[in-house]
Amino acid sequence: MAGSTIHITIVTPERSLVDDHAEELQIPGGEGYLGVLPGHAPLFTDLKVGEFGYRKGPNWIWLSIAWGFAEVLPDQVRVLAETAERANEIDVDRAARAKERAEQRLARGGEDVDYKRALVALERAVVRIQVSRKSHQL
Repeated sequence: MAGSTIHITIVTPERSLVDDHAEELQIPGGEGYLGVLPGHAPLFTDLKVGEFGYRKGPNWIWLSIAWGFAEVLPDQVRVLAETAERANEIDVDRAARAKERAEQRLARGGEDVDYKRALVALERAVVRIQVSRKSHQL
């Protein structure tokens, strides 16, 4: 029988962000968001830019995460992310400026615009703003 919590670790090349236990997780997998509960079937997934959340009791804790991999086991989840930030670490003004710059690049267009890079920058900025807002709503 599975326990009532899952051990979570989230690391980036620069630091360890999370070493905690949760009752439920939301992971931005490469093919879409995954809901994970204790006892989940083992799986390995790549990560996209997105919101990573985990629930402890009634409270959700949110992180902005981008790329990497997650290993899900019945009693633990290990995340190796290229970048990740806790909601309280996000500079919302900086994210808003990054969003505006990306939108301007996309609107301007032209041969000198790297559309893929601009779209990724826009997506990351939007996710960072959303994660920050979620943490302030609690």
